[in-house]
Amino acid sequence: MRRRIFVLIALLALAVIALAACAPAPTPAHTPAPPTAAPAQPPSAPAPTTAPAPTSAPAPTTAPAPTTAPTAAPTTAAAATTSGYKVALVTDIGGIDDKSFNATAWKGVQDAMTKLGVQGKYLQSRQQTDYEKNILEFVQEGYPMIVTVGFLLGPATAKEALANPNVKFAIVDYSYPDCYPGAVVGKDCGSNNPIPNVRGLVFQTDQAAFLGGYLAAGMSKTGKVGTFGGLQLPTVTIYMTGFQSGVQYYNSKHNTNVQVLGWDSKTNKGLFTGTFTDPDKGKTAAQSLIDEGADVVLPVAGLTGNGAFTAAQQANVYAEGVDTDQCVSVPSACPVLLTSVEKNMDVAVFNSIQSAINGTFQGGTNYVGTLSNGGVGLAPFHNMDSKIPATLKTELDQVKADIISGKIPTGFATLK
Repeated sequence: MRRRIFVLIALLALAVIALAACAPAPTPAHTPAPPTAAPAQPPSAPAPTTAPAPTSAPAPTTAPAPTTAPTAAPTTAAAATTSGYKVALVTDIGGIDDKSFNATAWKGVQDAMTKLGVQGKYLQSRQQTDYEKNILEFVQEGYPMIVTVGFLLGPATAKEALANPNVKFAIVDYSYPDCYPGAVVGKDCGSNNPIPNVRGLVFQTDQAAFLGGYLAAGMSKTGKVGTFGGLQLPTVTIYMTGFQSGVQYYNSKHNTNVQVLGWDSKTNKGLFTGTFTDPDKGKTAAQSLIDEGADVVLPVAGLTGNGAFTAAQQANVYAEGVDTDQCVSVPSACPVLLTSVEKNMDVAVFNSIQSAINGTFQGGTNYVGTLSNGGVGLAPFHNMDSKIPATLKTELDQVKADIISGKIPTGFATLK
């Protein structure tokens, strides 16, 4: 199974490279408003079956200028000794202001700035061709640690990490080795082996999404719930598969037949917008699910997914957020959000930075966020707290305990 997934991941990488060759030029990053709270590369996640059609645009000729984040004063004597340590972050194409995936990873750097006194910068990737040049720019500026954000940055991160063994890297939603038999290292994949100076940060979001699916099934009045993704990546479909598994488990416990629209784990086919940056497309996708009868919608599409909350409000149905507590990051969506399926990337990024500072950083290994260690979970119910029956809340607590104990499988083998 692992080899099969790496084959498919590599095929996806080739498709991405083809798309990237004709993307628009990068523009300078902007200083973000501090995000308040983020799609994991599970080796056994469902593989993509289709790729979005590329669009043509002039090739980039210059890299965006890095944005210097305001450096917070150290809050402790220990932090004061790290004030010269510099940490860089390279975003995926969703942007630093996506109020989800990239924003949460950046929050981990911001927390390190506040609590540890480090200096932080980011470069915003506008298209896939920016990945390597942004990483290289930080290497040339002498940054001792670089955090890259997203599955699509896997090959570029490996290339620069192997070429610069003295620089520490942490990559969100990816791990190494990522090659398959016959693959050419540096072209088809990143590395045949773990990379000594890279720490993979992966998340078993199917566990938290399972809870989200169970909750959605319990709150549905129409007997139909829906989900859609941005791009068909394993880091996206792991949410969708976990969500469907949770719905199915609810059906088995309550003798119901709640249906999931927009994704089928058996066929690995579903509804995808082809982008993480277009809320209008998210609204359209959500509306199509609502028109089919879905009264709870889970978008797994970064900034694109925010359009689903607008559609839910207009149709007076429920929605669930992803990555971060989107009731906080997207306050306008709070009136329709049951909860959010959280991936606590900020904690993983902060811990990686802290380990680099105190000398305990371990490259060639992976951090795996689970329900057990708090790496994934459900956000508070906020406005919906009084609307969710107490019995359903009790069931969710039990389901969570059973997932942690291993009594309930969530759709994927535990990541190692």
